[in-house]
Amino acid sequence: MGNQLDRITHLNYSELPTGDPSGIEKDELRVGVAYFFSDEEEDLDERGQSEKYTVRDPSPVEEEGHLVLNEIEFSAFSCQECIFSKLRGSQDLNVYPMQGLLSFSNPGDLLELLFICPAADQPPPPSPHWVVYVGQGQIIHLHRGEIRKDNLFDVGVGCMGRVVNSWYRYRPLTSELVLQNACGHLGLKSDEICWTNSESFAAWCRFGNREFKAGGEVQSGNLQYFLKLHLEENNIHTLRFHSLEDLIREKRRVDASGKLRILKELSMVEAKD
Repeated sequence: MGNQLDRITHLNYSELPTGDPSGIEKDELRVGVAYFFSDEEEDLDERGQSEKYTVRDPSPVEEEGHLVLNEIEFSAFSCQECIFSKLRGSQDLNVYPMQGLLSFSNPGDLLELLFICPAADQPPPPSPHWVVYVGQGQIIHLHRGEIRKDNLFDVGVGCMGRVVNSWYRYRPLTSELVLQNACGHLGLKSDEICWTNSESFAAWCRFGNREFKAGGEVQSGNLQYFLKLHLEENNIHTLRFHSLEDLIREKRRVDASGKLRILKELSMVEAKD
């Protein structure tokens, strides 16, 4: 492993056109544009039923009303620029009950909801669910192939969460524009949607970057993304991708799989090499 680039197998995704890169969609831009919705998006009403998640981290440690999770930390780069950071040393990665989370959430914030499953004999939870907080306990999110507005406590039953505004390093839009982006897409379904998961949609609402959309990259032979998995001490495993969409897919897969399973996967690759 170390700091060298390691081999990884991942899907190649279709290149699709997208809307206005400014982050403000106009109705006329949707005419003749191909959108799609991926069935990768988690089903919050059937938590833990997917067979693709088979190993979960040990029970989290409880500290003063919040949980400290044993999870893989990440950093991501576009060429040499850091665009994403999830590192405990510089950020609060603790998760909080819904009521506590609500107390320090502001309109326009990005929230990550996690279904905590500490019992060893219970099925593992789905991948984290990202939402845009709009105020008064309401959120807007991509769920079951639809952009919808829901109550945080209804969606977050059995979940804990955290504010993740600082994870992506892009310049954020004003809270008014974030809410405008989210509210402007309410009611869109399946073939009208150009985001492949809840994280991509929520991040697009906050930052407006077209890279979060399916096929939204401006094609360049020199464009590469690097995802660094910070495993333990100075052990960093680096993966390479050609689009932010691909990187987010793999990052979410790693998150859902859990630290133990990923360590096993990497040890098997190393053994083959």
